[in-house]
Amino acid sequence: MWRIKQIFDGDYGCEELQLGQKPKVSVTLVDDAGNEKFVSVEDEWLTENGLDVGSEWPKEEM
Repeated sequence: MWRIKQIFDGDYGCEELQLGQKPKVSVTLVDDAGNEKFVSVEDEWLTENGLDVGSEWPKEEM
């Protein structure tokens, strides 16, 4: 099982988004053995799915 270890918002307004593009965040996932994986997803998607640090990562998004 993968859990969200950290969410990093690297967008500080330095670069403008393209038309229709949504802000993304980098997410660090960790499994029970301590292995880490990094993914980039839309911030809005995390919010819509109620995901935050400590949340279990949805299997279908692997």
